[in-house]
Amino acid sequence: MNTYDSLSRIQSDIDSGKIDCVGLVNHYLSNIKTYEHLNALTAVYADEALAAAKKVQQKINGGTAGRLAGMVFTIKDVYCHEGHELQCGSKILEGFESQFTATCVQRLLDEDAILIGRNNCDEFAMGSSNENSVFGPTINAAGENKVPGGSSGGSAVAVQADMCLVSIGSDTGGSVRQPAAYCGIVGFKPNYGRISRHGLSAYASSFDCVGILAHCIDDTALTLEIMAGADEYDTTVSHSDVPTYSKNIDWNGNAKVACFDNTLSHEGIDDEVKFATSEAYDKLQSLGHSIDHLGFDYLDHVLPTYYILTTAEASTNLSRYDGVRYGYRSENGHDLESMYKKSRSEGFGDEVKKRILLGTYVLSEGFYDAYFTKAQKVRRLIRDETKKIFENHDFIILPTAPTTAFELNSHNRDPLEMYLEDIFTVQASLAGLPAISLPNGKDKNGMPIGIQVIANTFEEEKLLSFSKYLVDHVLAK
Repeated sequence: MNTYDSLSRIQSDIDSGKIDCVGLVNHYLSNIKTYEHLNALTAVYADEALAAAKKVQQKINGGTAGRLAGMVFTIKDVYCHEGHELQCGSKILEGFESQFTATCVQRLLDEDAILIGRNNCDEFAMGSSNENSVFGPTINAAGENKVPGGSSGGSAVAVQADMCLVSIGSDTGGSVRQPAAYCGIVGFKPNYGRISRHGLSAYASSFDCVGILAHCIDDTALTLEIMAGADEYDTTVSHSDVPTYSKNIDWNGNAKVACFDNTLSHEGIDDEVKFATSEAYDKLQSLGHSIDHLGFDYLDHVLPTYYILTTAEASTNLSRYDGVRYGYRSENGHDLESMYKKSRSEGFGDEVKKRILLGTYVLSEGFYDAYFTKAQKVRRLIRDETKKIFENHDFIILPTAPTTAFELNSHNRDPLEMYLEDIFTVQASLAGLPAISLPNGKDKNGMPIGIQVIANTFEEEKLLSFSKYLVDHVLAK
C-alpha cells in the first residue's frame, strides 16, 4: 500500500474500492511494528482501531459516515481518553486511567476518525527533544541517533514515519512547531482559546494549546475546524463562530510580510537554516509579496519571560500529584509529609523537578514581584509589540528553530543550550497568537528545516490559506 499524505486521497481510494478502512488500519499497524525502535508510541490500540474501522466502513457503505472517515490518528500522552491509561510520560501517573475523554479527541471520534495509539512525549510536556520521558527517548526517523524535537516528538515521528495520518499534540512554547520542523511535517498551533483544553493535562494553563501535526494544510484545516469551538467544560475557550477553514484554503493577492533580521543574525542559528529562510524571503519577494526587514527588540527577553511564567504555572499545576489520590505512591514514606516528599521525588523526573523548583522560587515571598510580576509585564510588552507589527503586516515569517535536529544526549549537559532551541517559537506563545511550522527543505545531512509563519489574533483561516500557498509556490521541496 502507498503512503498516504492526505485524507482526500484516502477517501478517494476508499470510494473507488482500492482500499477499505480495515486494510488502512492494518497498514498503519504494520508501520508501527516496523518502526517500533523509534519509540514513538507508548500504547497501540490495535483491536479497538480494527473494530472501529469495521464500523466506519459500514457507515461509509451506508452513506452515513462522518467527515473524518478514513483518518487514522494518534494522541500525545497528555490527553484523557476514557478507560485508557494517561501517564504524561511520567512515573508519577503510573497506573492512572482516564475517567473521561478530552473534548478535542471526542470531537474527532464523533466524526469517525479512528484512534490507533498514544504517543511518547517529554514528561508533562516539558522539553525540546523528547528525551525526558519515563518511556525513554523517541528517535527521529530522518536520521540515526537524532532527536525528533519536543515535547510532541512522538506525535511528530508517528506522522513522519506513516504510523498515522494526523497526530494531536500540545503546544506550550513550540512543542508542536519545533518537532514538526525537525521531522519535516506541518505543525500547527491555533490561537490560545480556539480549541478547548478540557482533558489536556495542564503544564502552563495560560500558554497550553491543542496542536495538530499532519502532512498537509488541508488535513490541518479540517482537523482544526472539527476540534475548535465553544465547550461548556472550558471557560477559557472562545465562543466565537468557527470558520469553515477547510473550504477557504486558497490564498489570493499579495501579502505584507515582516521578518526579523536579528533572528537571522542570532549567534545560535545554523548557516543552512539561515540560508533556507533567506531563500524563502527572496522567493516571496520575487512573486510580488512585500518583505519588510525589521528588528524585534524583545528577542533576548522572550525565553527568560517564557520560562519564568511557565515554570511558575507548572509548580502550581503539578502540586496535585502528591501520591494521595491517584498515580504513584512511594513505599518509603513513614508519615504524611515523607510520603509527599518521597512520592514526588521518586515520581517526577529531573527536568520536571527542575522546573517545579524554579517556579516555586519565582512565586515565593520576596521574589514574586522581582520575577513573576516583572515577567508578566514583559509578556504584555512582547504581545503589544507583536500586535503592533500586524497593524501594517499580514504575517511574521521566521525560522521555526535555530538548528536542525541534534544528536541524542548532546544538549543534556547545558540546559540553556536546550532552551535556546525554543527561541523563535515562544514569541507566538507569549502573545497567544496562531502559528505554523512548514517544511523548508533539508540540510546537507538530509535533516529537515522548518520555517514558521505567525498571524494576528484568531486569524487561523488567513494563516492556513497563506501556508498552503507557501507550500505550493515558495518553499523548498
